[in-house]
Amino acid sequence: MRYAGCMIIREIYLERIRPFYDSELIKVISGVRRCGKSTVLVQIISELKARGVEDDQILYINFEDFQFQEITEATALYTYIQQHLKPGKKTYLFIDEIQNVDRFELVINSFRATTDVSIFITGSNSKLLSGELATHLTGRTVNFKIMPFTFREYHDFLRSRGNQRQRSELFEEYLEWGGFPLVAQEEDPRVKHVILSSHYDSIVLKDIIMRNRVASPHTLERVLDYVIANSSTTISGNAIAKSLSDHVQRVSAPTIYDYLRYISEACVCDLVPRYDIRGKAQLSFLEKVYVCDLGFFTMRKNRVKDELGYLFETLCYNELIARGYAVYVGKTQRGEVDFIAERGGKRSYYQVCYLMNSRETVEREFGAFASIADNYPRYVLSMDPVNLSRDGILHLNIIDWLLTDDR
Repeated sequence: MRYAGCMIIREIYLERIRPFYDSELIKVISGVRRCGKSTVLVQIISELKARGVEDDQILYINFEDFQFQEITEATALYTYIQQHLKPGKKTYLFIDEIQNVDRFELVINSFRATTDVSIFITGSNSKLLSGELATHLTGRTVNFKIMPFTFREYHDFLRSRGNQRQRSELFEEYLEWGGFPLVAQEEDPRVKHVILSSHYDSIVLKDIIMRNRVASPHTLERVLDYVIANSSTTISGNAIAKSLSDHVQRVSAPTIYDYLRYISEACVCDLVPRYDIRGKAQLSFLEKVYVCDLGFFTMRKNRVKDELGYLFETLCYNELIARGYAVYVGKTQRGEVDFIAERGGKRSYYQVCYLMNSRETVEREFGAFASIADNYPRYVLSMDPVNLSRDGILHLNIIDWLLTDDR
């Protein structure tokens, strides 16, 4: 792990992006608002300069900066970029929060096709980046999802700032407040709560309500509260509609499904499909939902002991996503495996629980793998300090696993 001052170098992402620095493929960097996408761009720019790229070869546009408000239309953006290109030199083009530009995909496609540029773009709306670009640039993009700090990043960030508390204490704090960088750098819980609430309100207003022109913000917030409170559980539009409807207001299932899509597109929550391990097919019903940051989970509901299993499952899902895995819920003949994680043509299986404090729990967690016929690695993750590995299945302490260097 490297640092620039007290700013953590987000190597977990840079390592995957680095091979594409000079590629003609458009580097699409998405993630929930305030998770650190802009910081990743700045760190890429720093690495390019260290390699000898000159300042006039780098063009950085941040559409959350007021100075760029006049070029949030395709023609104006095209003209601005054209004016700043250096003939005879490769230009590295960085555009932050590009979803604020109308018809941005036309501009990106034009420069990709006609000039010597390497293009990096970020945005807080996954559909906008994947959908519009895919229409014009099929096969011409490479996508990277940025998450708030992982526990290892959080741990090492605080260590870099002189915090010497035990890792167990830092872990408890991480479970409560999550990993948004601006939240992590504050010590006062009252300040943390204000910043986290501000992040939440900004995402709800800008990336969901305003972008999708939501007719009933109150209903949207009720749906979002429900989804976040039920992180790591199975959800359905019909069940949410039934739960939220009362004698005052009736909420339809189609409306719920629209709102679920908006929430997912804003990168607040992931809707994760099931995968039939035996039949090798993705199942399109009864998805599970996972909120992007534990701070949102604990901010929107009171946590009790029995819910720690759900909290830990969400934590592990987000960790696997940050490590670059595609993640599914595994369907077996006997039930479910919490996660199938795939990366680079390889697969691994994970079961997650808080504590295996009874024989029944041990048999349930290890037994989940019994009907899987392949030989891919299998892991059980929990807080237990004693290694209970057996039958080729590795049992890992969850904090140890979170602090390992697996990218």
